[in-house]
Amino acid sequence: MSTVRKFRPHYTVSDYQHWEGNWELWYGTAIAMSPSPFAPHERAVAKFVAQIDSSLTNGKCDCAVYAGLDWIVQHDTVVRPDVMIVCGNQPTRHLEKPPVLAIEVLSESTATKDNGAKRELYENQRVEHYLIADTAERFIRWFALQSSGKYRDASNSIPDDGLFSVSLSDGCVIYFDRKGAFA
Repeated sequence: MSTVRKFRPHYTVSDYQHWEGNWELWYGTAIAMSPSPFAPHERAVAKFVAQIDSSLTNGKCDCAVYAGLDWIVQHDTVVRPDVMIVCGNQPTRHLEKPPVLAIEVLSESTATKDNGAKRELYENQRVEHYLIADTAERFIRWFALQSSGKYRDASNSIPDDGLFSVSLSDGCVIYFDRKGAFA
């Protein structure tokens, strides 16, 4: 009995740029994004953007916060973090370098990807800080990149009151209020 190999196309950024709808591209594979997020997800994204923007403004940092911007990782990989911080030269179209911080807000349809494939991708691309926010549990997991290139789970550094700060490599400090993010 012979087995037929399953054909799986390999797409590139050039293909991706012509698609309609809401997609990401992971190592040549088209990933359909879920329908628009529910209200708690979008409120959390807005709260994170406000907290980050306040920190960047007060700290006079050479960084900017983005929500929903495409990050072209390589010729066959494009992701769209819920929130990210980019320092130094700012993109004029899409981001083409790793952000210093990425945040994914979990939903039922994205939790497995955010905790698995995206975490691995962000670690491999040396994103300094990766936060995973769970609106249902009102919990934040924080992964900090170590000099070894591997993430350390820094979640235990978040005190019970939910106030914590993340220091970026350029000296900027971002202040977060976990409770405020889920208000």
